Amino acid sequence: MYFDELALSDEVLDALWDMHFDVCTPVQEKAIPEILAGHDVIACAQTGTGKTAAYILPLLTNLAFDDHDPDKLNAIIMAPTRELAQQIDQQMEGFGFYVPFSSVAIYGGKDNGAWGTQVTGLQRGADVVIATPGRLLSQMNIYDVDFSGVKYFILDEADRMLDMGFYDDIMTIVRKLPKDRQTIMFSATMPDNIRRMAKAIMNDPVEVQIAVSRPPETIKQMHAFVDEGKKVEQVLSLLTAKQSDRETVSPLKKVIIFAGKKQRVKDLTRMLRSLKIDAHAMHSDLEQHERDQVMLDFRNGKIDVLVATDVVSRGIDVTDVPLVINYDVPHDPEDYVHRIGRTARAENSGEAMTLVSPDDMHYWKRIERFLSPKGHDKSLTDDGSATRSGKGYSGGSRHSSRNRGGHPHRSKGRGRGGHQAGSKPRS
Repeated sequence: MYFDELALSDEVLDALWDMHFDVCTPVQEKAIPEILAGHDVIACAQTGTGKTAAYILPLLTNLAFDDHDPDKLNAIIMAPTRELAQQIDQQMEGFGFYVPFSSVAIYGGKDNGAWGTQVTGLQRGADVVIATPGRLLSQMNIYDVDFSGVKYFILDEADRMLDMGFYDDIMTIVRKLPKDRQTIMFSATMPDNIRRMAKAIMNDPVEVQIAVSRPPETIKQMHAFVDEGKKVEQVLSLLTAKQSDRETVSPLKKVIIFAGKKQRVKDLTRMLRSLKIDAHAMHSDLEQHERDQVMLDFRNGKIDVLVATDVVSRGIDVTDVPLVINYDVPHDPEDYVHRIGRTARAENSGEAMTLVSPDDMHYWKRIERFLSPKGHDKSLTDDGSATRSGKGYSGGSRHSSRNRGGHPHRSKGRGRGGHQAGSKPRS
């Protein structure tokens, strides 16, 4: 489906045209009409499927057509991390280029100037507030924030917010909002706690399910069966083997090791550092500025190995990670896809190794069934090779090869002339 077949405003379509977006992804095709119709929507879609546009585009259109108070807050978008809030804010700026709506991003950090900007945006009634739960709650505890005009409440990566312990913060914010509102929730997974929260804060929501895409073929996936007590030895062996394969003697940098629990991350980091491995930990116990510094150092190649919980398995885009190691097998196939998706980004290739202990076998079998529905996957062989599993799903193309007749808004009857959907997209 093409964007100009949806009932989006001309201003939003103009922005999409300028950004060279033409074709909807599956989640956009299913979710946008429901959101435009005013329904509460709960959508299960992972990072990389175009989910942000799936709620920003109809939000901007609804703001353009619906009655609302221009001097009050009209929409709140909740995100679990500062990084995701910043990404949403950037997309809001692009998609909203031609609409007269203001937005403010509210998240933690050391920037004292940002606090003042955030306070001004809240008190003067920015149309759209993009916020992390903790930071918005801090503002609410200090200042008198008027939420009476909020008509749209959106939660992005809701499962991750609950994993990070934000349930009480979210419910505190919800109690301040008008009951007559549209609530939209996007989540990569749909565990029971998400369904319970949806039942508590949503009104007869429409459910949108998008199948989890399999990892791209540019990721060489491997696994090894090891006893729990041998996993550290296996990690060292793997890092040493990969180092010996490199043409230079420089350290193997930007390796991510995922572990299932915060304490496991802390223990593994200490163990690796005692073995002279330049490892740093990333987990939700760190303050925001500490996490920002670790991620900055990792991006810049100052950290060789990042040991992390799933806090960085979504929403963090580091383009040149050569290797991901699953120290613990994730419990859900979706989490596996998110973890190994940190490698082979931006047209690079990469490798992913999963260490499977006897206690992990139940979860690994679930992942194998997901990756190889026809049973064509193979285990790690004696010589260390492995097959690649699954075929990547691009989530839709920015352009179609179909000739749209030289104008972007065919359904609107507006000719722009000369620009076809198959033209070269923006880099």
